[in-house]
Amino acid sequence: MKLYHGSIDIVKEPKIIKPTRTLDYGTGFYTTTSYEQAEQWVRRRMKSPVNIGYINIYEIDDNISSELDALWFHEPTEEWVDFVMLNRTSKGFEHNHDIVYGPVANDRVYAAFALYESGLLDKEGLIKELKTYKLVDQMLFHTPKSLKHLRYIEVKEVTL
Repeated sequence: MKLYHGSIDIVKEPKIIKPTRTLDYGTGFYTTTSYEQAEQWVRRRMKSPVNIGYINIYEIDDNISSELDALWFHEPTEEWVDFVMLNRTSKGFEHNHDIVYGPVANDRVYAAFALYESGLLDKEGLIKELKTYKLVDQMLFHTPKSLKHLRYIEVKEVTL
């Protein structure tokens, strides 16, 4: 399986990164199976004077979940909503999974989460709403052990 990571840096050796803000799946190294999503991520980070970015391309074995503690969400579910909310709202929350895979709670999706968090939408309504969106995926490498399964292939340049 090919995975992509958009960055303003070439990342031949990924590392676990402690974010400065709360993220869907917590601390780690985020990738996606969507080249377009990786390009959007890097373009958001490209600001003057930085006018160049990179899509780092990796490969991972398809049977990785048999060797690691992997949490898979193939679509929005109650468990996925709970997991994302824990990571985004519970200060100090840390899970034990090596890898987490599932939908991206991007800005549009997170607006729906905000309605849920404020009580204007119940969990069932949130999931129903999210299933109408075309959701992109993300895969978090949460532990150094998981990063050993990620092989750097090449990089593509992105310019403004």
